[in-house]
Amino acid sequence: MGLNDEVGRRLKALRQGRDLSLSELSRRSGVGKGTLSELESGARNPTLETLYALTTALGVPLSAVLDDPPPGVAEGAGGVSGSAVTAVLLERYEDADAATDVFRVTIADGATQESAAHVPRTTESLMVLSGTAVVGLPDAPQTVTPGGHAHWPADAPHLYGAPHGEVHGILFVRYPKGGG
Repeated sequence: MGLNDEVGRRLKALRQGRDLSLSELSRRSGVGKGTLSELESGARNPTLETLYALTTALGVPLSAVLDDPPPGVAEGAGGVSGSAVTAVLLERYEDADAATDVFRVTIADGATQESAAHVPRTTESLMVLSGTAVVGLPDAPQTVTPGGHAHWPADAPHLYGAPHGEVHGILFVRYPKGGG
């Protein structure tokens, strides 16, 4: 089963488990009903922005629709891409308080990506491995160099940028349990 098929199967199961119609999930997420239908059938390639819109509307972490990478998978394989960011799920950790997704991310040279708000009280932290990233809230962006890190609330629109060359890093997205 390919990434498109697996993501589609999981999206459909989550939607149906919440007793939502395609139309209702489309309305809540801002993703077109036709796009959603094609995603669920595995006929459409999901983007990072679309998956975040859908998982936020469903109230679940992004990893709920992504398949865990099999052991020994090559770095960069199985990732999902947005307009500037490619993310590969490395780990999902869950405890009584939150679920945390850990991604290996690449931000494309010269690109900027704006990410919509996630579920209430979600936070993100980025540790930069190489390059210089500009991340965080649009009105208070943080510049992070190799070995540095940044932390910001992800329940508000936020951005990722690589103004001076490709950036590689590790992104932690922490989703609190129990909603807002």
